[in-house]
Amino acid sequence: MTRVLVAYGTFRGGTQGLAEMIGEDFRDKGYDAIVRPAADVEDLEDVDAVVVAGALYAGRWHKDARALIKRLAARLVQLPVWLVATGPLDTTAETKDIPPVSHVRNAADKIGARGVETFGGRLLPDAKGFPAAAMAKNKSGDWRDADHVARWVDEVDAQLRA
Repeated sequence: MTRVLVAYGTFRGGTQGLAEMIGEDFRDKGYDAIVRPAADVEDLEDVDAVVVAGALYAGRWHKDARALIKRLAARLVQLPVWLVATGPLDTTAETKDIPPVSHVRNAADKIGARGVETFGGRLLPDAKGFPAAAMAKNKSGDWRDADHVARWVDEVDAQLRA
């Protein structure tokens, strides 16, 4: 059975939830999918493919996602890898192709990622800290779209089976 690691970096749990959605969709297709924080990934010896998901915040990809790429780049170049960013607090991730931010683009280039995808984010109304608390007054909500995730996992599945 093909083992897929879905590693995530999250600030407020939204990207963790998205990573769990991705993992569940892989399991539904017969994969052994493991979902864990990017900071906890020490090696990639027991996986066949990797998805690295990171929250976007102020135009920056989560530090744990960036650190995983840097720490394990030598192994990642040997595996099929896809990078995911979460963050738009509106429907733009569903309605148009969003080019990756520089951190994601650079990471994709460094390891030869097979693809990059941006999904909508989530911001709870009671978010703490600056600027999240200020943004939550007007931008709180959940734009993680399960159908978008399922379509994307279908595309990754087709590449893995090819």
